[in-house]
Amino acid sequence: MVYRALMLLLLCVLVPAAQARTVVDALGRTVVVPDAVERVICSGSGSLRLLCYLQAQDRVVAVDDIETKRNEFDARPYALANPQLKQLPVFGQFRGQDNPEVILTLDPQPQVIFKVFMGMGNRPDELQAKTGIPVVAVDSGDLGLHRSQFAASVRLMGEVLGKSERAEELLSYFDKTISDLRTRTADIPPERRPSVYLGGVAFKGPHGLQSTEPAYPPFLFIGARNPAFQGTGKNVSSSMIAKEQIVSWNPDYLFVDLSTLQMGQHAGGLYELRTDPAYTSLQAVADDRVFGVLPYNWYAQNFESILANAYFIGKTLYPDRFEDTDPAVKADEIYTFVVGKPVFSAMNTMFSDLIFTRLQVR
Repeated sequence: MVYRALMLLLLCVLVPAAQARTVVDALGRTVVVPDAVERVICSGSGSLRLLCYLQAQDRVVAVDDIETKRNEFDARPYALANPQLKQLPVFGQFRGQDNPEVILTLDPQPQVIFKVFMGMGNRPDELQAKTGIPVVAVDSGDLGLHRSQFAASVRLMGEVLGKSERAEELLSYFDKTISDLRTRTADIPPERRPSVYLGGVAFKGPHGLQSTEPAYPPFLFIGARNPAFQGTGKNVSSSMIAKEQIVSWNPDYLFVDLSTLQMGQHAGGLYELRTDPAYTSLQAVADDRVFGVLPYNWYAQNFESILANAYFIGKTLYPDRFEDTDPAVKADEIYTFVVGKPVFSAMNTMFSDLIFTRLQVR
């Protein structure tokens, strides 16, 4: 039965050579795609986010199951800006656990599947063989050491979707914003740069204060002195830091990624800061220099929230360099350009109005 459906699908999706073209995806595979792509699905963490950045969300015909869930917390600006995605059919589970048989039943059928491949679920070649639908692998990268992968995937998706102009506008916006952040603080001497620590970073779920990202892009953009960062190529992904090490660093400022609130009132980074004697001895706690920031690593990285956090952290550390910036207003300016709507207020409400505030921990 599945074989017959696959054969029928192949007859439907195959297009004459004159109406097809080839692209090279993030895995170096040459993939034949239709000239005009109007129906797609996005598989894997962050794939749909990039499509929304390109203003092509109206071409999505189905989603993975995470997009249809209604949770108390949600820190994905693209999802908040596009609530209609929750009403679409489901083609598989989150993190790339696709169901090829379900994909074959979708009506209308997608012409292309974009897949962020991180070794989860069907490999792109396998998924393409099982569905007969072109699968284009993308690498969402990041805004740090893997920024070139981010740019390449935005351009690749833009090429497939006929959205190359939007892709270039988007990348230019990110470049100019990051350049603005760096320029504002570039001449600050090392002795005037306070030490910082970010705790509570989510990674496949919420964590407490010991969870951080050593190469946290907002710190890098404004040149903050982050003792967790050991240099290019070292400790650049999510890490668990020993409590004793945090106490030893005794940072001047603490920033709490509010994804930690998912752990409940009696757990998580904020609770630990209020109750653990080791943390209450920190200078940042004594000086009321503990601040809440937007969760950014939520079903992969929300790049627009990274930019918004950078402006808030910059203003907190160097208010004279960011005196023209209201972080909440700036966040909505960024969200409006990147995902099409101002969603800061909606997100802040979900996180108890603690985003971009001084947190009460004493």
